[in-house]
Amino acid sequence: MAIYLTKESKVLVQGMTGAEGMKHTRRMLAAGTDVVGGVNPRKAGRVVDFDDRTVPVFGTVPQATAATAADVTIVFVPPPFAKAAVMEAADAGIGLAVVITEGIPVHDAVAFHAYAKARGTRVIGPNCPGLISPGQSNAGIIPADIATKPGRTGLVSKSGTLTYQLMYELRETGFTTAVGIGGDPVIGTTHIDCLAAFEDDPDTELIILIGEIGGDAEERAAKYIADRVTKPVIGYIAGFTAPEGRTMGHAGAIVSGSSGTAEAKKQALEAAGVRVGSTPSETARLALTRLA
Repeated sequence: MAIYLTKESKVLVQGMTGAEGMKHTRRMLAAGTDVVGGVNPRKAGRVVDFDDRTVPVFGTVPQATAATAADVTIVFVPPPFAKAAVMEAADAGIGLAVVITEGIPVHDAVAFHAYAKARGTRVIGPNCPGLISPGQSNAGIIPADIATKPGRTGLVSKSGTLTYQLMYELRETGFTTAVGIGGDPVIGTTHIDCLAAFEDDPDTELIILIGEIGGDAEERAAKYIADRVTKPVIGYIAGFTAPEGRTMGHAGAIVSGSSGTAEAKKQALEAAGVRVGSTPSETARLALTRLA
């Protein structure tokens, strides 16, 4: 089993005909994702050939869902148009919107998250790598060849590159689903959302949580783990050497005074019973030991 994304998922790509959309649509198709259409108002009615698959382009998300019964969309559109793209998907009844775009203004993200939530659309991102359920489907930019095996581990991470590294280090054991939630100050799906989903997934036996400096998401996740999660959790926090007041990588990865430090997050997780690795490789070793 998997969370949020399965082999039955029918995927749209908003911005499919752009350079990034084309590149990653080809990758997703090669990974077995059922990409049923693209959306571009200026290229409606065309088709795009991807190796052995032809994908139609629709003018709007409602037109695409009516023709394909799509239930997932991946947003590759530029930042000025991302808000409208997510809202259009929510209005069309799409259940999951994966927003890859980075550089979206915070006020736009706040607006489309609230709009989507009110209409029952889950948003992952923005500024995220997406998610992958190995052997089933891949929605976003996560390289499918890093880890191809289904397994017993669920992974939730703020960092895209650390998602890839942990997937590589645990490639022989496999994953149910790996979710990159993004590191912007405002994101749609949180660590806690994924923890709850993995807790309810009968095939997930171990959860890996990757966090980073900035904000209090990891401290809130630690409290949730202590109160609600029965499965073992292994953690890693990036940013122990980050200087105060400097944004590191993600827009939300900034330490301000005593708030949001890696040490505080590690202590909160360990107090909740989470084993926290000092490096990604040690985190992988802790996971392998627990699985064994």
